[in-house]
Amino acid sequence: MTTMTETSARFREFKMPDVGEGLTEAEILKWYVQPGDTVTDGQVVCEVETAKAAVELPIPFDGVVHELRFPEGTTVDVGQVIIAVDVVPGGEAAAEPAAPAAAEPEPAAEPEAPKARQPVLVGYGVAESSTKRRARKGTEPPAAAAAAIQGELNGHTTATAVPVPAPAPATTVVPESRPLAKPPVRKLAKDLGIDLATVTPTGAGGIITREDVHAAATPVPEPAAAPAATAAAPEAVAVPVTAAPVPGARETRIPVKGVRKAIAQAMVGSAFTAPHVTEFVTVDVTRTMKLVAELKEDKDMAGVRVNPLLIIAKALLVAIKRNPEVNAAWDEANQEIVQKHYVNLGIAAATPRGLIVPNIKDAHDKTLPQLAAALGELVTTAREGKTSPAAMAGGTVTITNVGVFGVDTGTPILNPGESAILAVGAIKLQPWVHKGKVKPRQVTTLALSFDHRLVDGELGSKVLADVAAILEQPKRLITWA
Repeated sequence: MTTMTETSARFREFKMPDVGEGLTEAEILKWYVQPGDTVTDGQVVCEVETAKAAVELPIPFDGVVHELRFPEGTTVDVGQVIIAVDVVPGGEAAAEPAAPAAAEPEPAAEPEAPKARQPVLVGYGVAESSTKRRARKGTEPPAAAAAAIQGELNGHTTATAVPVPAPAPATTVVPESRPLAKPPVRKLAKDLGIDLATVTPTGAGGIITREDVHAAATPVPEPAAAPAATAAAPEAVAVPVTAAPVPGARETRIPVKGVRKAIAQAMVGSAFTAPHVTEFVTVDVTRTMKLVAELKEDKDMAGVRVNPLLIIAKALLVAIKRNPEVNAAWDEANQEIVQKHYVNLGIAAATPRGLIVPNIKDAHDKTLPQLAAALGELVTTAREGKTSPAAMAGGTVTITNVGVFGVDTGTPILNPGESAILAVGAIKLQPWVHKGKVKPRQVTTLALSFDHRLVDGELGSKVLADVAAILEQPKRLITWA
């Protein structure tokens, strides 16, 4: 799709691009330029959020910003013009850009809500829903803007209220250059309500670091009820964004949009489309924990993260190899079961924007060190907010680790298009009968949810039993592989 047009020899327009596979709209989170600013080819002019990720958009030509077609907080369809640039500053005054279509209102007027189009959860298709995204008004008063909620929900959580500024007029004085900071740092500043222009950089070359943003932030105490998140491993529950409630308010309303909206629609579709069955098994993983400790000291595993999730992932891959029928998908249109001869292993990870499930491509072909490296990269990328839509597409089977919160187990909902998901509970020291005697052993509970249309009870039980058997006797990773 073309993302820029020419309205005259002097003015050029930049359209909202398709920043993901099949995504149809994006919300403008922040403008980094204002009318009258000089821009250069490749300069980032705004940050937008799709149903999957936040993305910074660069302008593809030089010039002076003539007009911003939409204010921050507006959801724009792919293909709509979002900015006009004067590429011949000081040229003929008569050469004005073409007036925007009715669907692309002038910034000075109240923007019309774009045609309702459902966001696509990459790889899952468009879910049917009557939900419409409501664009914020550029003329929203400060008192109302302060109540706007930043962040996405996953379960119970409160979100940070930050002002949503109206588009600045052409006479607004803005900094000549944009503060230097990496995307994760910009996101952190946005979540904390910090203007990067006010932050003193300490990084090399004048780059603002995470520490700089934290130093500039005013600490906000977390509510006592907020759960503590463990960032060291991917988990199934989104990290809450906390803030003090609006003074005097008895309720807080949080717009459901972006990642949270897409996930909600996908989960509803999955829960009411695929007949879920969940089975449980409690297993002694003492030997697995000993293996993890030994691998951490192994020179062949140097430089990669070794934890129980690595062995669990490998155990699931071996179980799938022994029971390949579980790695399949249901094709409703053709009434067929599609057998997958590859495993794209999804790992449920929490981010401040909501739950995402990136996957390791062709995980079945990876050695243990390669799998460890891929897991470490996946977690780091997700934590920094850099996961791309492509990284979340095409998953076949998923692992969700709820044990990082001390939860024993759960009944996970399938990712749409997948046939099975394994939930891993907390690993705890418990009394266990071992070699005829009651001894303290490391024990955990596994739960496998599967689509009963294509995975019957026998197949699901075999897969779960194989995973448990490997974790109890990890030498089976060798004998069964």
